[in-house]
Amino acid sequence: MRSRVLIPSVAFVMLVAMGIYFLINPSYEKSLKAKYYYEIGDYKEALTLAKEAFSLDVYNRMASTVMAQSITSLKYVSYVADAKKYMYEINLIAGHETISEADKAKIRTICNIMISAYIKLAPSVVTDSALVESAAKYHDDFEKLLEKVNK
Repeated sequence: MRSRVLIPSVAFVMLVAMGIYFLINPSYEKSLKAKYYYEIGDYKEALTLAKEAFSLDVYNRMASTVMAQSITSLKYVSYVADAKKYMYEINLIAGHETISEADKAKIRTICNIMISAYIKLAPSVVTDSALVESAAKYHDDFEKLLEKVNK
């Protein structure tokens, strides 16, 4: 009869102690903040906080995970920003009445760069799906564009 009460009580006390440690420890406090910033899409701030938390405690798995996720997400953000910029340039070129061979070569080069950059991206399960979908859409657009230019 005593074990029915004692074991759950000890388990509860241990969970409370772990929770207090988790909230008081500065490394885990920064990890929680980093996770929050990651969830709202501020990947730069999340990476900064995760690095700080990791430097305080190299065994903080939450910090290392958020750090890795933030780096991956920042690569996607960078890819999408570059894709928007290059698509704008390509649309300016396409707006001309005739497209010179030099412009076609420039478009080919841009497409090849963006296609190879996409291959280097590696999404994780927690990478924002909208970000991954946006990058995939641009990748498909660059592949179609390259196909048209090569005809």
